Amino acid sequence: MPAVAHVEGFAIVSADGMLAGADGVMPASLMFPADQRFFEAGLERADVAVHGRHSQEDLRGSRERRRLIATHRVEALAPDPANPHALLWNPAGASLDAAVGALGLTDARVAVIGATHVFGLFLGRYDAFYLTRGPAIRLPGGRPVFPGVPDLTPEAVLSAHGLACAAKHVLDAAAGLAVAEWRRAAP
Repeated sequence: MPAVAHVEGFAIVSADGMLAGADGVMPASLMFPADQRFFEAGLERADVAVHGRHSQEDLRGSRERRRLIATHRVEALAPDPANPHALLWNPAGASLDAAVGALGLTDARVAVIGATHVFGLFLGRYDAFYLTRGPAIRLPGGRPVFPGVPDLTPEAVLSAHGLACAAKHVLDAAAGLAVAEWRRAAP
């Protein structure tokens, strides 16, 4: 049985496709309670979260969540000395399936939660990507959701990698906040 069964990405971005400001920090203006609830529900469905060294979530159960932390500081896989539920993972040294298998998982649901380089690693592998736009928020010079943004929109990047917008879900009508559900077409 394969280690990975399903890969989903979750991101909220500014109107110009940024995850964070130029300082690398997600501003409070991109934090919406409705999106946080949606994000947390997605993580609760996942068996493992994947993110870079500076991306993480601070939600209920975060410390117990199994995770892969993408980094080039290890050759392939190594225990995270700060978290017994995590592995440091170098994608150049070990496949995603090997890394998820090293966590003791099979048939796992993977949630990719950032940042730019990590989101980019999975563009050819996402089964679904949930893209929320922070209405009327711009972060000039910020950190893009995917490599290639802002020259391309996040939607154009997803489309170029075989995903299509399957649905939009309103998260907070008063705030004008909706998440677009991008799905890979079945083969």
